[in-house]
Amino acid sequence: MLTRLDLLVNKVSKSIPEVSEYGSVDPAPPLTSGSITEWSESLCDDTIPMFQRMRNVFSLRNERSDQACLALCNGFNSSSALLRHEIAYVLGQMQNPVVLPTLTEVLKNELEHVMVRHEAAEAMGAIGDESIKPILEEYSSHPLPEIAESCQVAIDLLNWVKAKEWHDS
Repeated sequence: MLTRLDLLVNKVSKSIPEVSEYGSVDPAPPLTSGSITEWSESLCDDTIPMFQRMRNVFSLRNERSDQACLALCNGFNSSSALLRHEIAYVLGQMQNPVVLPTLTEVLKNELEHVMVRHEAAEAMGAIGDESIKPILEEYSSHPLPEIAESCQVAIDLLNWVKAKEWHDS
């Protein structure tokens, strides 16, 4: 947190917007230089401060490519549930179906932290791909309400997108 405050107070980089291009206020600003390989290598390295790892997450998100999405998916191997949760969140923001198999694995993993599984379900709905609906329906009656309710929200979102597409055409 102190590192973020230092960035904001000292205006280390005027090129870092306060609100992301996705309309969110991110807990760490993206880096202004680097590569997908460099950013992805630190995601699971517990020796790197969390603030730096979060900056890499948002750098990868802003890259928008399939390669960046898949690099983010590697971050699900991190020991930090907070980081894994944030990765699921940004994958939902990116809305790239290439990550659906990974998000499905995360949702199904009974050993995964409930916070991460809930965010994976919501990301699946945000992506808007109807092919994922059966798995969301299956988990919409999960005994953990955080998971069941997130799957129900994701299904509602899929239904809303489908209705909107039908109405707009």
